[in-house]
Amino acid sequence: MDLHITTLAERPELEGALWRMKDLWPEFMMYDPVGWANMGQIVSAFPEFVLVATDPEGKVVARAFSVPFQLSAEGRGELPGTGWDQVLLWAFSDLRHGRTPDTVSAIEVTVDTSALGNGLSHIMLSAMRDNARRLGFAEVVAPVRPNGKHLEAESSMHEYAFRTREDGLPVDPWLRVHVRAGATVEKVAPASMTIGASVEQWRRWTGLPFDTDGPVEVEGALVPVHCEVSRGYAVYVEPNVWVRHGL
Repeated sequence: MDLHITTLAERPELEGALWRMKDLWPEFMMYDPVGWANMGQIVSAFPEFVLVATDPEGKVVARAFSVPFQLSAEGRGELPGTGWDQVLLWAFSDLRHGRTPDTVSAIEVTVDTSALGNGLSHIMLSAMRDNARRLGFAEVVAPVRPNGKHLEAESSMHEYAFRTREDGLPVDPWLRVHVRAGATVEKVAPASMTIGASVEQWRRWTGLPFDTDGPVEVEGALVPVHCEVSRGYAVYVEPNVWVRHGL
């Protein structure tokens, strides 16, 4: 597919179309409170780190969000076990406090459903790496959401993340894209995203009864959702996998 990839800073008029893309994210993923509070601000706070791909007709077919942050700040140094949520909080905290960023974290790569199957995820990941290099960074990290893990929600992410094929590449397709692009798989972020809500909300989001205490397997979830129906709530704690891309 012939693509034109730019930053949102270069083409701010594409912001509306960027949000109107049709994607395959499970509905419950839209209700992570950290994402809810911060994702919409990335386009205005970090437009140089937002990539938009358009097809020859000008339709937005893919987007890639990343954020700069200071990994070397006091009290940090290590990629956090609270993964995706934490790196978003760090990025906006650093922006408010005027800290100089030294690392870029991927936040999201999304392809419009009409353009799936054309290798756009790999193309956007490569473009994200190139963009970070252009902006003077030497490393991109990513709290990866392995896209095959939902098929075996009961499996340990600590085992799944390092599972490989005979050729040595990860079994998981999205982790494999990162490794082929030059990344190394570092460690699991066991509590990368936390979504807590009432059982009524979970029922609306999933169509499931949520009528028994204990684990509930939800389509699209990487691990079971923990339900406390007797107390009226359920909590999903999603593990991700940290990878590092040297540039």
